Amino acid sequence: MAIFRVQIALPDRPGSLGAVASAIGFAGGDIRGLVVLRSEDGRGIDDITIAIPGSDSTDLLNVLNAIGGVEVLSISPVN
Repeated sequence: MAIFRVQIALPDRPGSLGAVASAIGFAGGDIRGLVVLRSEDGRGIDDITIAIPGSDSTDLLNVLNAIGGVEVLSISPVN
């Protein structure tokens, strides 16, 4: 299992974070931490720590990028 810190931008409206959490679960991920960093120009910027099976984050990135309005700003492994 690998742990990644993912910073995302998402629409600042009800249900957006729920869609992200569901997508993470769909990809087999487990949310270990979440920090809402700020809201600007109708978008929320969140920092999410996610554990995934294996060590390749490609599936996670694909699932997150497929959500309308969501942008992955950065991803980095957590040691």
